[in-house]
Amino acid sequence: MAVIAKRYPYYLANRPTDAAESLEVRDKYRGDVVCEVAVADEAAVERAIAAAVEAAPAMRALPPYERARVLEHCTERLEARKDELAAALCAEAGKPIKDARGEVTRLIDTFRYAAGEAIRVGGELLNLEISARARGYRGMTKRVAVGPCAFITPFNFPLNLVAHKVAPALAIGCPFVLKPASKTPIGALIIGEILADAGLPDGAFSIMPMTHAAADPLVTDPRIRHLSFTGSGKVGWDMKRRAGRKHVGLELGGNAACVVDADADLNDAAQRLIVGAFYQSGQSCISVQRIIAHTAIYDELRERLVTKAKALKVGDPRDEGTFIGPMISTSEAERVEAWIAEAKALGAEVLCGGTRDGAMIPATLLENVPRQAKCYSDEVFGPVACLSRFDDFGAALDEVNDSEYGLQAGVFTRDIHKIHRAWDTLEVGGVVIGDIPSWRVDHMPYGGVKASGTGREGIRYAIEAMSELRLLILRDPPG
Repeated sequence: MAVIAKRYPYYLANRPTDAAESLEVRDKYRGDVVCEVAVADEAAVERAIAAAVEAAPAMRALPPYERARVLEHCTERLEARKDELAAALCAEAGKPIKDARGEVTRLIDTFRYAAGEAIRVGGELLNLEISARARGYRGMTKRVAVGPCAFITPFNFPLNLVAHKVAPALAIGCPFVLKPASKTPIGALIIGEILADAGLPDGAFSIMPMTHAAADPLVTDPRIRHLSFTGSGKVGWDMKRRAGRKHVGLELGGNAACVVDADADLNDAAQRLIVGAFYQSGQSCISVQRIIAHTAIYDELRERLVTKAKALKVGDPRDEGTFIGPMISTSEAERVEAWIAEAKALGAEVLCGGTRDGAMIPATLLENVPRQAKCYSDEVFGPVACLSRFDDFGAALDEVNDSEYGLQAGVFTRDIHKIHRAWDTLEVGGVVIGDIPSWRVDHMPYGGVKASGTGREGIRYAIEAMSELRLLILRDPPG
């Protein structure tokens, strides 16, 4: 496995910078210290914001082919370091090595696609002559980079969720300051090392682990024109409240449900549900948390799911056969264990799993879970899924909507009328037919409604959020 450096600097205005304060990054399975990273203080964050403000005109002036060149540089360098990136991800996040390689592949794809979008950013020709008053007028629009951006990213996808903020910013020409998750900063700092050699204007980027106090200006400073946050709802909505006039994009929590109708291919559905519920120990905002199955197939589907869940290998994420590695911390595993115990006390039955060993929790399936139980109503963010049954398809859709969250939902059905009914009815950002709500490809519009956030990611949609529409009107003089 590739070697991880013992210490990483942060990047301030494109340059590697060491600091007196350090953060230990621990192996999430073994518990030992993997490396140390430099931590930025309040003064360093102020310099980063000032540098981004100063760099904004030069970044905005970069022609599309130059922006594409920077992103192509990143793609090539990330490809060359994919083994190192996967090893770092496996250690710092506890992500099974096969899944770590998969995230690195998505990281590279996201930068590659952004390179293409950089030269496709365009506008629209408007016919303004809608009445005699507008005769002789024509209009056109273009997208203009909004300016300095602030990005705050979570621990669960510390490579690709960084890419979903950084790559569109580079594609449109926005300087940025990025705060990676404190538990998983290594991948972001490797991206910083690659960007440092990309020939960007001075001050174009800063990537800095920092304390919550030091990060506050990323939210409140009016010089930051766009804030993009992925993380918990409590933190995200508070940021939006304090952000002032800047545009805010929030990718927050979920409580994803999947409906399995009577006509579904049960073998296929069971296999996909197992992946959706237990991939990455359920630490995904679109992890399958609620499985709502038709009565006619419920018992058979339950049997298949329990058999498959029990067969999943739990253990060292470096083992090629491991499917479930550790949760991000023992304290998070203790929380999930307590939620399972609460559900049992309220009458739920544990079909498999439900125990804890340190930070490890095996695949857990629950049945007859009361809707007031946290495992049903809140975001578990762990390897737990709740089974329930339905007789009426409309009632199943109502059950999906019975949540404060609305990120994505899955529906296994072959009935085209039910497909359209689900698309019309479900209060979510995306409806996935014939698959799990956990499915995502990196250029699609991705985001939620209700408590799940505001705005959409996916390169082109993030570019729109990081830019402003500027209108030009031309008048032809009489004669």
